[in-house]
Amino acid sequence: MSLMDTLRRWSTGRREAKLIQMLNGSLPVFSQFGSNIYASDIVQNCIDVIATEMSKLQPRHIRNTGDRQDIPKGNINRLLKFGPNPLMTTSEFIEKIIWLLLMNYNAFIIPIFDSDFSTGSERRTYRGFYPIDPSRVEFLQDPTGVMHIRFYFSSGVDFTFPYSDIIHLRKKFSVNELMGGGASGQPDNSALLQVLQTNHMLRQGLERAVKINAAVQAVLKMATLMDDDAQRAERSRFEQLLASGDSAILPIDLKGEFIPVRSDAKFIDKETMAFLQQSVLNWFKVPLPILTGEFDDNQYQAFYEKTLEPLVIYFGQKFSRATFTERELDTGNEIVWYHREMNYLSTTSKVSLLKTMGEQGLLTDNQKLALMGFPPIPGGDRITQSLNYIDVNLVNQYQMQNKSRAVIDDDE
Repeated sequence: MSLMDTLRRWSTGRREAKLIQMLNGSLPVFSQFGSNIYASDIVQNCIDVIATEMSKLQPRHIRNTGDRQDIPKGNINRLLKFGPNPLMTTSEFIEKIIWLLLMNYNAFIIPIFDSDFSTGSERRTYRGFYPIDPSRVEFLQDPTGVMHIRFYFSSGVDFTFPYSDIIHLRKKFSVNELMGGGASGQPDNSALLQVLQTNHMLRQGLERAVKINAAVQAVLKMATLMDDDAQRAERSRFEQLLASGDSAILPIDLKGEFIPVRSDAKFIDKETMAFLQQSVLNWFKVPLPILTGEFDDNQYQAFYEKTLEPLVIYFGQKFSRATFTERELDTGNEIVWYHREMNYLSTTSKVSLLKTMGEQGLLTDNQKLALMGFPPIPGGDRITQSLNYIDVNLVNQYQMQNKSRAVIDDDE
């Protein structure tokens, strides 16, 4: 079954509904989002870095019960682990929604599920999660006050779903009441476009300078007045001498003077180019060492906390709210996006981490092996701990026992 067939099956259809009236009096109809900044290689590289790093996340359905945190067995975790839909793996799914979000400032994911009300409350069985890229969206409200969203696609089809069932991710959610981006619900890239246009003009000028520098090697000065035909003939004769000469000496009569042109083209200074590039990197919060792959532990940690961590937290909130019913949320169900596979630590830092966490008994043998890039071993679920540590609840008892022994030794 194709994606469109799946959406058609689960769409609520054209129910009696009307467009929502926004607070500013406009209608909530949003057309295809802009993409003109993505011709820039720097922009594409920045988005690709973020999408690649985020694709390492491992989303999991967990249930918090008091002090415990369980991973329920069920189809949600199976979908999140192996592939949210038949068309893509989990990594591809994450990469897709990151590109859609950073390109459009809005990303829509449609969960497909069956509802069961036999127990008196809704229980959902999920079939898949599908990211979509509509050409236009409309926000509607039915007579009961329930908000719906209608998606239009370039093929001419449209589908309508309850908005509460849709995972709607928004970037720079500010002046518009429903959509991310600017007031029109589209990316507001005007400031970035100015930088990219300047960068483009400078690079075009650099290209022309290189061509001119390579093309003009000398000037043939005519000592007499000649018409156009005579000048062309003289130039042709000079070029033939260049092409056929066996030595570096050219025979020229008294009418011409050969003047070589020194290759000294003036190019754009390094500081200007670096400033323009850094402006784009700052827009996407991607440091240059991250872009080139020449980062250390501290640089990646700063990149994670500044750029990736807000997305990790945001994804958990949005997916949890749309995936679970109110009752399921109240009983501790949520989707957490774990980032342990973002293995950026150097070997020295890994060894230090193994020593600290290993001595505390926080890692299994297989977890220690995985941190160093080795496969698991049979019986690797064993947890070992250093004897140099003691349970805080036993500290007083241990000290009292030692004090009693010291008193006995003194009496003897």
